Amino acid sequence: MKKFFDGIKKDVKFKTAGPGKKLTEDTSFKPEVVQSSSSAKHHRHGPSEGSQRAGAAALARIEQHPRPKVYTSQDAIRNQVRKELEAASMAEKEKTDTEERSKVPVIDPACLSVSGVYFTCPLTGATLTKSEREVHIKEAILMRFEEDAVEASVMMVHTFNKDREKVKAAVDIISKYIENICKNPTEEKFRKVKLSNKVYQEKVRCLEGSREFLEAVGFTSIMLPVEGQEEDEEFLVLLEYSPDALELMQERRDRLQRGEPVRAQLDRQPQAFRSSPNAQRFELPPEFYNLTAEELKKELQQRSELVEKNAMMRTKAMREREEQRERRKYNYTLLRIRLPDGNLLQGTFYAWDRLPVLFAFVRESLVNGWQPFELIAPGSQKLQESEEVALAECNLVPAALLIFAWDAAVQADIAAAGGKSPALLKPDLLKTIRTLS
Repeated sequence: MKKFFDGIKKDVKFKTAGPGKKLTEDTSFKPEVVQSSSSAKHHRHGPSEGSQRAGAAALARIEQHPRPKVYTSQDAIRNQVRKELEAASMAEKEKTDTEERSKVPVIDPACLSVSGVYFTCPLTGATLTKSEREVHIKEAILMRFEEDAVEASVMMVHTFNKDREKVKAAVDIISKYIENICKNPTEEKFRKVKLSNKVYQEKVRCLEGSREFLEAVGFTSIMLPVEGQEEDEEFLVLLEYSPDALELMQERRDRLQRGEPVRAQLDRQPQAFRSSPNAQRFELPPEFYNLTAEELKKELQQRSELVEKNAMMRTKAMREREEQRERRKYNYTLLRIRLPDGNLLQGTFYAWDRLPVLFAFVRESLVNGWQPFELIAPGSQKLQESEEVALAECNLVPAALLIFAWDAAVQADIAAAGGKSPALLKPDLLKTIRTLS
């Protein structure tokens, strides 16, 4: 298309007839007829008059089209990020809504064992749904610029960019910039970063938050002349390089290197229930499943064939493969622990959380969490707190009822000393205790 326009631009000459008047064709111009190597038989003529005018008009529109705005200031970048987040939020919401509708059948919320899966923002403490997590955290990070621009930019670098290898590469280059400055503070070349530099363009510029970090540690955007060029180019320049400033810059570099992504934390929704014969009955919301509607339909069909299947001889390897497929169907698991007084403690976990996480949750819910106890899974399987085994690998997904028992030896010592059995759940949990429906 561009070559076509260039050709027209060469072949057609226009002159203006003054303000407010149309362009008129220069009648002194005559299109040249170009012959091929077999010119005796075939001729190829130049563009027609109508094509010339259409092409010239299109070319004029292209040349007059405004160039995209280049965002350089921190505020402008932040505003642009906010706009992108809003667009991403809408797309993510539509995608999530579609996925949720295609999952397991809708269940009456009043019958659910838990209303859904929720998360907590570590920056604001807000409770979020799965679809709200990413956008909320990004907005919370952007709001941090008012308090601590360095901290916010470090969070941006490690949270907004998903490719960890690219993050590491960019962090290494930025760290090298700072190391060179600290070793050679009087060398002007080390205190300037040319933004058109190939390494910066390919490794640093593409990383969200990288420029914000450089500006937060003291770099300033300045247009400077470049030898051999007519136009100035943009540089990030460190103007202040006192010993105190350099020491502070090193500390901030260390913060960048130690940075971690900000992730929403799973809200375990601890809940106490009174003793109930429905303790083993679970009705889970769609978020617990990793199945589409078609997969769920297939699963129900497979269950109808379960009796026949169990009658067949199967090897241990076949059973293990089947169990692994079953475990992959779920993202989360809902666990209940039956306590010695009959009350129940309930919490939500990732399917791949490990046993120490489960034991820590129980300890945090007890008045005397320091006292040793045991958890027994279905099938009389005794769980070991020290084992780094996933809940899914213990067949505790998508839901299970566990039995809690104090360590027998410790209980015997307490009884021999004339002590009473310790209180179980903390008062905060007992205040909100409910009855299972």
